[in-house]
Amino acid sequence: MKTKKIAAIIAIALMCSANASAQGFLKKLGEKAIEKAKQKIENKVERTVDKNADKVLDGKKSGSSKSSKADADYEDADGVDNYDPQAGAAKSDFVRGSVVMFEDNMQGEQVGEFPSKWDLVRGNAEIATIQGQKCIALIDGDGWITPLVKGGIKNYLGDVFTVEYDMLFDDRPKNGAPSIEIDFMHESQRHDNEIFTVHYHMGNDKQTINCDFVRPTDEGWTHKEGHTSAHECCVINDGRWHHFALSFNKRAIKFYVDGKRVVNVPNCKAGAGWMTIWSGGMEKRPTYVKDVVIAKGAVELYERQETDIDAKVAAVEKAIAETGKFVTNNILFETGKATLKPESMDEIQKVAEYMKKNPSVRFEVQGHTDNQGSDAVNDPLSQQRAEAVVKALEGLGVDGFNLRAVGKGSHEPVADNKTDAGRAKNRRVEFIKK
Repeated sequence: MKTKKIAAIIAIALMCSANASAQGFLKKLGEKAIEKAKQKIENKVERTVDKNADKVLDGKKSGSSKSSKADADYEDADGVDNYDPQAGAAKSDFVRGSVVMFEDNMQGEQVGEFPSKWDLVRGNAEIATIQGQKCIALIDGDGWITPLVKGGIKNYLGDVFTVEYDMLFDDRPKNGAPSIEIDFMHESQRHDNEIFTVHYHMGNDKQTINCDFVRPTDEGWTHKEGHTSAHECCVINDGRWHHFALSFNKRAIKFYVDGKRVVNVPNCKAGAGWMTIWSGGMEKRPTYVKDVVIAKGAVELYERQETDIDAKVAAVEKAIAETGKFVTNNILFETGKATLKPESMDEIQKVAEYMKKNPSVRFEVQGHTDNQGSDAVNDPLSQQRAEAVVKALEGLGVDGFNLRAVGKGSHEPVADNKTDAGRAKNRRVEFIKK
C-alpha cells in the first residue's frame, strides 16, 4: 500500500521545489510510510507561494539566561471557524482517563534545553516560549519525541487509555507546512512500526485528519490496512493553540480536535505499549506542543446491546446494590452554569430507566463542584445543577416525588483539588438512595 503512492509523492515534491522549506514535512522515503505524507495535498499543490510573505516569528527572546532559536512570539491570528457547518453532528464525548500516568505542562523547564520528561527518538526538540507559554518546539524539520514514563519503559499504555496535548503551528503565509503524527506501538516494536497512527498535514486552507490502523484479525502489529479520514474537518494551522485528544478503549479509537470527535474507529488491534509524537517541521518554523497528559481509562466503549433497558440500568443497579449510591462524572454542564450539555442525557437516561423499573426508590440528587471559585458561587451553583438533573429526570417520566435536589458545593471532595484530574473527579453528581 505504501509503495503505490511513491511516484505521486515524488511528483508533488518536485512541484513544491520552489519552496525548499515545504519539503521538511516528508520523512526519509526509505523509513516512513509515504502515503501518510500525501494528506490530500495533491489537490492543493499548485498553490502559488508568496515568497515575500511576512514572517510571523519575530525572534523575541524569552528572558531566559539561555536563548533558543525556537523561542519566539506569534502575532495573534484573526478569528477562524474551526469546523464546517456540515460537521454539526460531530460528537463531544471525550472524557479523560481517571488515573493520570504522565503529565507535562513544561513549567520549571529552562528555555533552550531538551524537555526533561521526554526522550529523543530523532531530530531535535527544545523548550521554548510562545505567546508567553512554555512549550516543546519540534525543530530542524524532523522532531520526534517520546514521553519518559516510569524511566522509559515501553509497556505503560495498556488497552484503555487517553492522550491529550495542545499544538500550535502557523501557515498563514502559505510558505510550507509540516506533517504531524501521533504513533502507538506494541512494546516489542520500534518507533514508526505502529499498531495505529493519527496523522495530519498542516498545509492548505483546511486540514484533514487521517488514521491508519491494524485490524483486530491481522497477525503482527504493523499491517495497517485499516484507514479512515475526516476530510478538511478543521483549521489548526492558524497560529493559535488547538487541543487534541485521543481515546483508546480495547478496540475503539476516537480522536478529537478542540473537543469535537473527528475519528471514530470501532475495531482496531489492541496491544499498544508506548507512543511518540513526530513533526516533519519546517526549518526555523517549529511545531509547538504543550500540556501533554496520558491517563488510564477511556471514553465508554459503545456496545449495541446497551440500548436495552436492562443493559442501560445495569451499572446503576450494581452501584446501588454495593454502595447505596450511584456516582457519575458524566453529567456535564456549561462552564459556570446549570445548563446541561446534550451528552449528559445518556447518563441521566440510565438513572431514569432504573427509577422507572424501581418506582419505590427515592433518590437524593447531590450536585458537587471542585474548589475553583468561592463558596458564595459554588454552593448555589451546585444546588441549581442538582435541580436541573431532577428536572431532566422528570422530563423522562420519573416521579418527582421520589427526587430531592441538594447542592453540596465543594465541601465534600473525593480527590485532590490541586490537580486537573482531582478536580474532574470532584465535579460530580451523586444519586443517594433513601
